[in-house]
Amino acid sequence: MNALAEIAYLPRGAFTNTAIGAHPSRMIGGDGIFRDQTPFLRCPDAKRIDLRATLNDPFGETYVRRFEQRQAIDVYALVDLSASMAFQGRASKLALAANLCVSFAYSATRIGDRFGLIGCDDRIREDVFLSATRTRRTAIMVAEGLLNAPCYGQSVEGFLDAAAVLSGRRKLVLLISDFRQSFAFLERLFDALSSHDVAPICLHDPEEENPPQWGLMEITDLETGQHRLMVLRPSLRARWLAFEAQRRLALERLARRHGRALYTVKGHIDSRDLSRHLLSD
Repeated sequence: MNALAEIAYLPRGAFTNTAIGAHPSRMIGGDGIFRDQTPFLRCPDAKRIDLRATLNDPFGETYVRRFEQRQAIDVYALVDLSASMAFQGRASKLALAANLCVSFAYSATRIGDRFGLIGCDDRIREDVFLSATRTRRTAIMVAEGLLNAPCYGQSVEGFLDAAAVLSGRRKLVLLISDFRQSFAFLERLFDALSSHDVAPICLHDPEEENPPQWGLMEITDLETGQHRLMVLRPSLRARWLAFEAQRRLALERLARRHGRALYTVKGHIDSRDLSRHLLSD
């Protein structure tokens, strides 16, 4: 496990939470960040009268200051634990997922947000499940447990069950997967999570886009366990790379259509780059 790295993020859309935290909200109160001034009759709070604005108004209107309350949110990581996540080339996809979740657990609880984790394959994995908590030690411990989680499921249908578990108040959902599922399934998944702020994070190993030009290669479908022997040659390699490029472009379009742009982790985690993505997207 790598050293803890802080990842900054900014939720998108309207969140409703009574807990005070670090994020902007639509709630107006007596404390917080100055928002604007409004006539007294709209917000009758004598303690917040703005004398300067009142004296400068040519029509004698009395003004009060309004403040924007800050709020906490729930951050959930939905993690793919299907068999394809067991792939290890230059990097371990499972280790990347664990490091991401540890960093998000640390970052969320540090600013007062709650962090939750749901691992899924064909179903929700009870051995990798954490309801949202502000307890940093618990959140990090469960996230670290991903390193030892077996990956053997033939699908991630459990993601749809997780979407039902997360129904209700809007949350920031970190969808962590290699996204090797069918586009029909991914459409269903994004639709099921449409009430939340979904940030898809794709785990990608550099070896997946760099097959040799010549030689024999045994390919194993980790989802089904089927093996296939391929004779690689430059033309086949070119078609492979073209297919992967087209699939990635289609995946990026799908993610953007449903909200945030796709972020791809290519073999290692750049916490600063990921933070820029989550703050600006």
